[in-house]
Amino acid sequence: MTDDDVPTARSVDSNLFITVSGPPGCGATTLCEGLSAALDCGYVSGGDIFRELAEDRDLSLSQLIAKTDETDEIDRALDRRLRTIAEKWGAANKPFILESRLAGWLAGNRADLRIWLDAPEEVRVDRTRDREEMEAEMRVREVSEAGRYQSYYDIDVSDQSFYDLSINTARWSPAATLEMVLTAVEEYDPDVDEGAFQTKDVEL
Repeated sequence: MTDDDVPTARSVDSNLFITVSGPPGCGATTLCEGLSAALDCGYVSGGDIFRELAEDRDLSLSQLIAKTDETDEIDRALDRRLRTIAEKWGAANKPFILESRLAGWLAGNRADLRIWLDAPEEVRVDRTRDREEMEAEMRVREVSEAGRYQSYYDIDVSDQSFYDLSINTARWSPAATLEMVLTAVEEYDPDVDEGAFQTKDVEL
């Protein structure tokens, strides 16, 4: 990683509730860390909640991922925790970031700004080589998750129509990606906002 890859320090005054979503290796964690620092706020990651669920059950990540194909209890437990967080911060009038594959859907109209990150598969695979998951597991999980979300909640995770920003993070450095998002946050004016796409609450 070069100096140009490191998000630069920048402070932005905002009280927006922001969701960040995308597949594994999209750069969501890096963006959330930069946003959290710039907005001086916390963020919650669906991956962290998933790890907590694994620890609660004394399972490895791979074991818990395998169990998600056997029962809907784990996915629903994760999504209920994320929904509770979204409800809390959606009414707090304070800056906060919620990151998960379904964050934009679960936050619904509570979110002020919904962001989708992505990158070509080969880029994302290369970025995740040092993670606990193997490449094959990552690909299987993406397909499996998409099917489960469609089955459980009638959600098409490939539908990006309601996101306010969609960024291919393979085309810009992490610092540039953060700068784009911070500019959007800084320039957002609710008084002239013509309206976000409305989303119905997901039935959990």
